[in-house]
Amino acid sequence: MPTAQEQTTTGIPRRVIWLALAGAVGGFLFGFDSSVVNGAVDAMKEEFALSEAVTGFAVAIALLGCAAGAFLAGKVADRYGRIPAMKLGALLFLVSAIGTGFAFGVWDLVFWRLVGGLGIGLASVIAPAYISEISPRKVRGRLASLQQLAITTGIFAALLSDALFATSAGGADQSFWLGIESWRWMFLAAAVPAVVYGWVAFTLPESPRFLVFQGKEDEARKIFASIAPGEDTDRHIRDIREAIEEDKLAGQKGSIRGKTFGLQAVVWVGIILSVLQQFVGINVIFYYSTTLWKAVGFQEKDSLAISVATSITNILVTLVAIALVDRVGRRPILLTGSVGMAVSLGAMALAFSSAKGSGEDITLPGAWGPIALVAANVFVVSFGASWGPLVWVLLGEIFPSKIRARALGLAAAAQWVANFVITLSFPVMAAVSLPLTYAMYALFAAASFFFVMFKVPETNGMSLEQADTLFVPKGSAKA
Repeated sequence: MPTAQEQTTTGIPRRVIWLALAGAVGGFLFGFDSSVVNGAVDAMKEEFALSEAVTGFAVAIALLGCAAGAFLAGKVADRYGRIPAMKLGALLFLVSAIGTGFAFGVWDLVFWRLVGGLGIGLASVIAPAYISEISPRKVRGRLASLQQLAITTGIFAALLSDALFATSAGGADQSFWLGIESWRWMFLAAAVPAVVYGWVAFTLPESPRFLVFQGKEDEARKIFASIAPGEDTDRHIRDIREAIEEDKLAGQKGSIRGKTFGLQAVVWVGIILSVLQQFVGINVIFYYSTTLWKAVGFQEKDSLAISVATSITNILVTLVAIALVDRVGRRPILLTGSVGMAVSLGAMALAFSSAKGSGEDITLPGAWGPIALVAANVFVVSFGASWGPLVWVLLGEIFPSKIRARALGLAAAAQWVANFVITLSFPVMAAVSLPLTYAMYALFAAASFFFVMFKVPETNGMSLEQADTLFVPKGSAKA
């Protein structure tokens, strides 16, 4: 049995907590790099004389890079391992930070944004896969939720650093250290966490499940013994070995292909979870909140401070999810979150149906302004305590070990494409009808409730190999 020194008061070995936190550094970079552009947009637009369309493309291109990086991450991780994939992600982050910071033209800027997107996509896949594979089953939900906590912390750090650089220089377009403009320092700052992530990757052991697939059982046994000292290491090895043999008997041989529209049913579950997570419109709150804040009476100069406050709220409610996920279970939290999102988005649709004016010059009369503001924050809380972290938990749990990285990569790629669609479509849809736009998001939130109710089983307390069997049709090799 582990000694008191080896475990924390929660009963989780300290080594496991360290490995999970280290793996989640990729999530921090994910959040930081995807949000750091917010404070630099206006200065970039002025520096390179960009049109609205080109500006939007330069911002959104990173999301397409994320989708490509997520898709490629599975292949890299399955062929070379989880740790080499982390190292590649760190390198892409570092190169992108330096390249974007010293961009000399619009297409140069777009290229480095794309490179950064590839790094984000890699991190968005490898972190949850690695954390799930090194976590004991009883605390896997809490540890896997660290991915979302790291993402939200990265978003906060990016917004805060943007604010500090802009304030210190007197504006994002003003010169700062070494005569370099403040907006460039915003991107260069991302080099620091990129270097940290790279260093961390060199200190981590490989995933024991990947080692078993590679036939390196002795190495895997040593790692299992260190991360789950109170559990039967030989049983873990045996379960993984049996899962491999069952996949071969079923003719899968690690393929994500299946009879359900060309993919295994479990892969579609992961894809739909990922798409619904984005189609509820969460990024509208973070990317396009200025119109809402102005509509309820705030000055434009206060929007950055409000965004920072919202990101802090997101961190706090993620901590709530971490505390509850292994006690309450995945399904109850997701279902509750779906209800909260649907109701709050419906309230926002009603509020904006009473709006006066058009475009950026809208106001909400009477009590509708405060109602919209409260509803927006209820939405952030509902999402942050449920669908934000728990989708990443489930993506790390539900896929068979042999295809986990590739299936997670495909699901994460779908998530980034959905993010791209929502990000680009909101300005157009909002110009047509804000009430209709928020009503559509409310419908997707309602759909998320019924999808979880009928298609997502509970995985709380199961080993990864046991969770695999929940999505296997009766009569198959795993039945």
